[in-house]
Parts: sequence; C-alpha cells; structure tokens
Amino acid sequence: MKSKFMDAKYLFLILFSASLIVFGLLFATPIEIYKGTIQILTQPDTLITDYIGVGGIGASFFNSGVLTLIFTFLLYKLKLKINGISIASIFLIAGFSLFGKNLFNVWFVIIGVFIYSKVQKDKFSKYIYIAIFGTAMAPIVTEIIFSTTISKLISIPLGMAIGISIGFILPPISSFLLNVHQGFNLYNIGFASGVIGTIFVSLLKSYGFIPVPRFIWTEGNNEIFSIYLYLLFSLFIICGFLLNNKSFKNVKNITHYSGRLISDFVIMEGFPPTLINMGINGIIATTYILLVNGDLNGPTIGGIFTIVGFGAFGKHPKNIIPIFIGVLIGSVTKIWNINDPSILLAALFGTALAPIAGEFGWFYGIIAAIIHSSVVLNVGYLHGGLNLYNNGFSAGIVAAVLVPLIEAFRKDDF
Repeated sequence: MKSKFMDAKYLFLILFSASLIVFGLLFATPIEIYKGTIQILTQPDTLITDYIGVGGIGASFFNSGVLTLIFTFLLYKLKLKINGISIASIFLIAGFSLFGKNLFNVWFVIIGVFIYSKVQKDKFSKYIYIAIFGTAMAPIVTEIIFSTTISKLISIPLGMAIGISIGFILPPISSFLLNVHQGFNLYNIGFASGVIGTIFVSLLKSYGFIPVPRFIWTEGNNEIFSIYLYLLFSLFIICGFLLNNKSFKNVKNITHYSGRLISDFVIMEGFPPTLINMGINGIIATTYILLVNGDLNGPTIGGIFTIVGFGAFGKHPKNIIPIFIGVLIGSVTKIWNINDPSILLAALFGTALAPIAGEFGWFYGIIAAIIHSSVVLNVGYLHGGLNLYNNGFSAGIVAAVLVPLIEAFRKDDF
C-alpha cells in the first residue's frame, strides 16, 4: 500500500538539499564556488578536514547540497520507499559532505558495492544503504590519487581500485560485524570501515605510503550557522506538526524505543512524529555545541546532521542526552577540555551509543560515553584518519565490550 506521505518524504529531502545549496550561494559567487569546489575535490581530506577551511562556506554547502540531491535522486531511481534508514543515510551524506565526502571521491565505494550486488545476482537496491554509509572510506581514494609521493600513473588506478575493492568487501563484513555489538552501535558501517581501514592502511604503510595527518578546523561562524540550523530544525518541527494533524501525537512514543538496530521510527510511528523528533534532536545538538562554547563548522554541523538523520533511525532526546552528559563528565575528570575539537565530535558522533542508554538506562549511557570519549581518541591511528566514521569504529569496540558486561551483572529487577 502506497503511503500518502511518500511524496512528502521525497519532497522533504529535496527541499533540505536545496536549502544547503541556497545557503552556500548566499556566501559566494558561482565562480568562487567553482574554485572552492576544485580545492575540495583535489585536496586530501583525512580526519579532520573542514571543507569550509578548504573551499569556503559557499563551496562546502554547495558540495553538500548537490551530493545530497544526487543520492536522493538515486533512491528515487531505485524506486525505494523513504523510511528511517533512507533519511539517516541522506543526512549522513549531507553532514559528511562538509568534511570528507565530495562529488568525486564517493563513487568508487558505490561502484564496488554495485559490482558485489551483480556478483551475488542481487538487486543493487538491496545494498544501496551499505553503499551510501560505506562512503565513510571515500578519503582513501583522494589520499592516494592526489598523493605527491606516488606517480599519477600509479596513484590514479590504485586509488580507484582500492575504493572499489573496499566497496566490494563491505557488505559481507558489515553484516558479520553487526553480531559483534548486537545492534548497540548505530554506526555499524563505521565499525566495519574501521576494521577494513585498519587492514588497508596497514598494507599501504608496509609499502611506504603513510597517510598525511591533517587538521583544518574553522572558527568564528557560530552566529550565522546557528541561525540557519535553528531555523531549519524549527521548520522540521512545524512541518511535522502540520502533517500530524496539528498535534504532537505519537512523538513521545518514539522515546519509549531503545533505538537499538533496527529501530525505524518512520515505520513504527510515522513520518510526521519522526520529523518532529528530528527537529528536536537538531536543536538539542546545536544548543549543546553553543553551551560548551564549541565551534559550529563543517565537522560539527556534520555531527549535528547525523544526529538529526538518525532521529528517524534510533536516536531521540531520551537516549542522546546521557551521551552528552557522559562526555561532559569525562572532560571534567580527564586531561582535555569539553570544547576541544575531538571531544566535540566525540559528543556528537558518540550518540552512536544511544541504544545503550535507551536499553539499559541513562546511567549506563553515561558510562558508555565516558569510556567512548577516551577510546575514540586512540583508534584513529589504526586507519590513518581515512575512516570518516572514527566514532563509529570506537563505538563498536565500546559496545562489544560494555554490553556483555552490563547484561552479565545488572539486576533484572532494578
């Protein structure tokens, strides 16, 4: 049965993409966007590479909006019904297209997954979300192709081949690793990408190719970005309210779910309540960054968009707030500051562990976040910053260790 909200959901994604493009056009001329986009496409983009610092606000949001629109069109061409995982994947593209994914480097992983589907004699649509999430490894393509230490005669085919091969092996590995954390890490592909990235980077290092660390982090744009984000998320809530017969009915129901994979709020509670939940999540995440005196830029807006997108697929205020609290407590007792770049990202992307708070309670969510904020700072070395979902990798490790311990020792009746 065709949902009456199916067209509305596609329209929502298209308008969201358009808002990114229009926002970018407010800050740069077409010529400036073109020049900035060339910089984004050709410069290494290992963690952390803020595209705003590479190509400017205009080019960064243009890259994000166009790529988001293309992937939305891809879902449409595959005749897929938009649900929670669809929205999460599209918002992930939008967010990471501000710091690591671009109009060039994402396609090789997509091609690899496509080839895998053909080898398995399956429809590509069966694996499309693995392909979209799998663009976490896109920076490895850019790193190799535009490397200054390898001849272009070698780097171009090598970068393409590695990107395609990662996409080819990603579906079976990600499916298997889901069993390791039992769905308590919402970024399962990030976990798989971390494992795959560790292997590939280890092989590359064995042949003398060392990924060059980068740190590009912009500051000073909090006012304009906060206006855009608060306006955007308020519109989500208003539109959801209107589509929901001018009510907040079923929104509270979403907070009763743990968020453990697979928790598709669009299927379980409908699109309008989910849209309201997404807007609320976005306001909470944006406010957190501002309250701790953090910077709104490509990476942090990417984290906020990810929280918003997964507001359709596992995250809600009740299970993400304990993660923020845990990272905050950790910063008080540890050697870093709460508004250090890596810790800001640990708080935002650490909400991958939200299902732990949702399933076992706020206390365990806080504990998970405290542990995660330490682990995530030490696993990036393994994949050389070439897995954009570094927090997903860390969250998989934390969940794999912590969840069995919680289940073994917690009292069923507490």
